[in-house]
Amino acid sequence: MPDRKFRDDPLPRMWPGAGPTPDGTDESDAERRRRRARFLRDLAEARALRDRVQPRRAKTARLRHAMRMRTFRW
Repeated sequence: MPDRKFRDDPLPRMWPGAGPTPDGTDESDAERRRRRARFLRDLAEARALRDRVQPRRAKTARLRHAMRMRTFRW
């Protein structure tokens, strides 16, 4: 995860294939999956950064999640 100051992509509304194209066809499934994968990578990167910057909050969140999992009933 390289540190970067700016996003590589423009805003989502400016992405090519966001919604109908000028010829009236919708974006392809492959393009949508690529954008979704990119979003999930960025989200994971942001979570990892937050965990590094706020270790006490991350530990508390892990413990809280573990407690929820232990008390969950099927």
